[in-house]
Amino acid sequence: MENSLPSIPAKRYFTIGEVGDLCGVKPHVLRYWEQEFTQLRPMKRRGNRRYYQHHEVLMIRRIRDLLYDQGFTISGARQKMQEILQTERDKKCNGEMSLDGIEVIELNDSELNDFEDTQLDPASDGALDPLLLVRRELFEIRELLSPAR
Repeated sequence: MENSLPSIPAKRYFTIGEVGDLCGVKPHVLRYWEQEFTQLRPMKRRGNRRYYQHHEVLMIRRIRDLLYDQGFTISGARQKMQEILQTERDKKCNGEMSLDGIEVIELNDSELNDFEDTQLDPASDGALDPLLLVRRELFEIRELLSPAR
């Protein structure tokens, strides 16, 4: 069901109406879920207006999936969310990265060699293309983060 939900725009804050549209639930349901799931705490401003951040929208989608798609009860979904968040905390404490919701592209060594620093941008008189510099840095970071082979 999550595939039928719209993609989340690159914004810092979302109103309750926007979150309702992004997650396929009504605003009154979101207010109810705030009472049931203590992890869900949107920022409140003037007149008690709620402003949600990106990670909260993802959390709401996860709650929605547990309740609507997987058939959990509220208490079961609450317990499952606590387990998920504890697992993520444990990973963070152990120095592991959580890549939930991030598409990971695996490349083999021959594909990595295609991105050598010797590739030049012909329009820049022999200077390295800025995108190639960024790509090289990302591959270096990836090598640092990947387990020893």
